[in-house]
Amino acid sequence: MARCDRGYLCEVCGEPVPEITDSDLYLRFVLGELDSRLLLAAPERHLRCNPVQAQFIVDSTFEPVAVDGPFDKRHQDRAEVARREARVTAAFRRLRELPGSGLPLSAYPLPPDHGS
Repeated sequence: MARCDRGYLCEVCGEPVPEITDSDLYLRFVLGELDSRLLLAAPERHLRCNPVQAQFIVDSTFEPVAVDGPFDKRHQDRAEVARREARVTAAFRRLRELPGSGLPLSAYPLPPDHGS
């Protein structure tokens, strides 16, 4: 992670986010939602501290997250939910592959159509 010597602090819970595999910031980067220049300046959160995004991770290694209210995926269009689950889950799995991969930062993001 870019600030590995002092770590990132989660803007929600205030606890450190020590691993890229639990980073909402890097998940958004892998999804293509964040430019690499913002990795040093954008706020960080644990995956679970961003439940609106985390609810779309569907993987046996990630305990499901439920969201109450208007952003609950159970109240959204099923086709859009399926598309979003596929994309966010692909990005989550990509995050888990990155440590030790030797890939340059520019190779982290998924192609636009990956997981769709």
